[in-house]
Amino acid sequence: MLMRKKQLQTPTGLARTSACLGMLATAGLTAQGQTAPGDDKITALEQKNAAMQSRLDTLEDLVKKEGLMPSGPTNSVISGLSQLKISGFVQASYFYNTQRPANGFNDGYLWNTKDNSFSLNKFKLTIASAPVASDKWDAGFQTSLLFGEDAPDLNSGGANGLGGNTSFNDLREAYVELNVPIGTGLDIKAGELISLLNWESGDGGAANPNFSQGNQWWFTGNGPSAGIQGTYNFTDKIGLTLRVDNGLFQGPVDVNSGKAFSGSLNFKPTKALWINLIGWYESAAGGDNDISGFSTIGGYQVCEKLGTGWEADYFNFSSVVNASDLWSVGGWIWYDFTPKIDLALRADYVDNRDGMLGPAVRPGAGLPFSPDSDGSLGSVTLTLNYKPVPNIKIQPEIRYDYTSYSKGLEADGKKDRIIIGCGVSYLF
Repeated sequence: MLMRKKQLQTPTGLARTSACLGMLATAGLTAQGQTAPGDDKITALEQKNAAMQSRLDTLEDLVKKEGLMPSGPTNSVISGLSQLKISGFVQASYFYNTQRPANGFNDGYLWNTKDNSFSLNKFKLTIASAPVASDKWDAGFQTSLLFGEDAPDLNSGGANGLGGNTSFNDLREAYVELNVPIGTGLDIKAGELISLLNWESGDGGAANPNFSQGNQWWFTGNGPSAGIQGTYNFTDKIGLTLRVDNGLFQGPVDVNSGKAFSGSLNFKPTKALWINLIGWYESAAGGDNDISGFSTIGGYQVCEKLGTGWEADYFNFSSVVNASDLWSVGGWIWYDFTPKIDLALRADYVDNRDGMLGPAVRPGAGLPFSPDSDGSLGSVTLTLNYKPVPNIKIQPEIRYDYTSYSKGLEADGKKDRIIIGCGVSYLF
C-alpha cells in the first residue's frame, strides 16, 4: 500500500485562500463581461489580464508564507514516505487437544501452545522501500515487526535469540539492501535476516497451506540472525546466495567468536519446478559445538490446480566430547477445488538417534524436550483453506502427532494426540 502525499491546510489559511480566489474569480468574470470597440477592447483585456497576473503572484506569495505551498523543491521526507510499501496480517485461532494434557500445554506444537484457548497468534507489520532495481546502483530496506503469542518463537529476541534483549523482542527482520550493477545485478543484504532453511514460512497459515507449523520448521530449522548475504542470478534459471552471520542459533548478537557460513544454489529449470540446495557450516570458539549440514527444499506444480512441495534436512552437531546426527523429511500436497477453496495435506518425520534435537527445548513450554537421549517424532496434518474474499484466509485443521520419546508430546507421558481447530488470517 503506497502512502500518498497530503497537503495540510489550516482553517485561517483556507479562509484567506478562499477569499483571494473569490476576488480573482470576480475580477475574471468582470473582465469577460466588459466590451470595447476594435483595438480598445483588446487593450482593455490585456490590462485586465496583467492585473489578474499581478493578483495571482500576490496570492502565491501569500500561500507560501502561510505554509500551504512549498516554497522550494518538494520535501524529501514526504517524497520518501510516498514510496513506502506497508503490508502484513492479523491472525487468530482456537485449537483443542483431544488428549487434554494435564499441564494444559500442547508441548512441541506450533502454534497454540496453550490447549483449549483462543489465541491472537500474530500481528505482523512490514515496512519496505520500493523494489530495488537490478540494472543500476540502487538501495532500499525492509523491516518486519511481529507481536502475539507466536512471537517469542519467531522473533530475533525470542527463543532463538537473546530473550532478555528487549531491543529485539518484537523484531522479525530488518535489513538494508543494495544492488551492485554487475552482470544481471548483485543483490546485497545486511542486517537481521531470516533463515535460508525450511520450505514453510514463519508466517504460518498466512503464507503456508497449513495453519500450524510442521516439526521441521522448529527442530531442523533456525531463527533470524544478524549477518550479510549476496545473491546473484546467473540466468533466469540458476542463482546463488551466500551468507555469513553470527550463527545458526545466535540471533541478533553473537555470544561467541564463531561465525556461520551458508549458501543456497537455486534452480528453476521450468516454470512449474523449483529446487534449492542448501549447505552450512558453523564453527564455535575453540572448535567446540561445530554444526554442519545440508538441505533441499523445492516444489512442483503438477497442473494448474495441483501443487506439491518437499523438504529434507541433515544436521551434524560435533564437539570435543561427541557427535550427533539429526535428519528430517517432509512433504506437502494441495488441490484447488475452486478459486476460494483448496485442501492441503502435510506429513513430516524427524529422526534423532544421537541425543540432539534441533533447538533443545520444546516450543512454548521452554523445557528439555525429553529425558530420552534419542527418538523420533512426526505428524500428519489436513487443512481446508477457504478464502471468501481476497484478504481473508480461514483454515479449519485436524492434526495427528506421534513420537517415540517417553515424554515428547505431553508432560503426562502421552505418545500421540489429535488436535483440531481453526485459524483465520486477514492480510493487508
